[in-house]
Amino acid sequence: MIGYISDNLLIPILDFFYGLVPSYGLAIVALTIVIRLALFPLSAGSIRSARRMRIAQPVMQKRQAEIKSRYANNPQKQQEELGKLMGEFGSPLSGCLPLLVQMPILFALFATLRGSPFADVPYLVNVKVLPPEQIATVEPKPFKSPKHSIFITEKDHFPVIASLPGGTKIAAGESVDIRLETPNGEGYKNVLARYKDGSKFTPSWKVTKGEDLVKVSSEGTVTARYPGDATVEGRIPGLAAKSGFLFIKALGQVGFYVDGSINWDIAILVGGFGLTLVISQLLSGRGMPPNPQQATAQKITPVMITGMFLFFPLPAGVLLYMVIANVFQAVQTFLLSQEALPDNLQKILDDQLKQQANPAIASSPTVVSDTDRLPFEPKSNK
Repeated sequence: MIGYISDNLLIPILDFFYGLVPSYGLAIVALTIVIRLALFPLSAGSIRSARRMRIAQPVMQKRQAEIKSRYANNPQKQQEELGKLMGEFGSPLSGCLPLLVQMPILFALFATLRGSPFADVPYLVNVKVLPPEQIATVEPKPFKSPKHSIFITEKDHFPVIASLPGGTKIAAGESVDIRLETPNGEGYKNVLARYKDGSKFTPSWKVTKGEDLVKVSSEGTVTARYPGDATVEGRIPGLAAKSGFLFIKALGQVGFYVDGSINWDIAILVGGFGLTLVISQLLSGRGMPPNPQQATAQKITPVMITGMFLFFPLPAGVLLYMVIANVFQAVQTFLLSQEALPDNLQKILDDQLKQQANPAIASSPTVVSDTDRLPFEPKSNK
């Protein structure tokens, strides 16, 4: 599904924006905004649900404590009443459904920006070398890698897969050719021959694991030497991998610290990601009473994620997308935080804010009736 969405939805949109403004950096920005706008109803539902559940959570916790105390000696009844409570207030997980629905599109967008034309495309082939006397007992299982759309020009691209018709298990002393081809079986070399600069996109091959076990030629021919497990990588250059945008030296550049030097453009992108993440979190709690249980996590999480991306191998184009997406998320969160709450929900929030301002105020037990029920709670059958 991820590949289908990428090939049939995201790349055509990318082609469209590049046709309007011949800049892959601007195309990434435009593509990100379009996808985020399309997913706005789903993400807005999650933000609204999280906001409402944050207000309703204290009421739910009181009710849960009462049920557990009242039916401490009757686990079956306790579970039954807790289930009814979830039915009344709604599950805290209900806001996760919109997120799950949009995840395939976001994963496809992420995968699109990690490949051609924004970055070099790797094809990894894991081979198992067996002794010659064992290979006769192995049933050949043809191998095909995931397909990637390879850009040869700004307007010409096609899907390419790596394949081993005889499978990834080979005998010591045997040589096999890793084929790069289109899904209909046409050789990658034949396709490149149609383009004037096609030779620029000839793959490079190397052994990334088990160099003493196998060798690979510049043509992708793997020669097995000794039994064991090995990994061979073929890498096709990305058309725009070395293209810059604003302060970014190359959209396909990977790594904050490479060969003893600091890539400050990567550092700025990662810092921007962390800053926008913090801003989005602050906006999500705007006008809400503090939640001590989440306070520590909200302080640590942005630092951990930002630190991880300093050393996680993500191309600059992907980091650009993540910063733009966070900015959009922050704006969306701000707009939704301006929405008026239903009266009953607003009353609970006002009580919480009063208790925060004056802790001496004793909170009275909350009794929820059909006339004083939260707007997103179903009515009782009683």
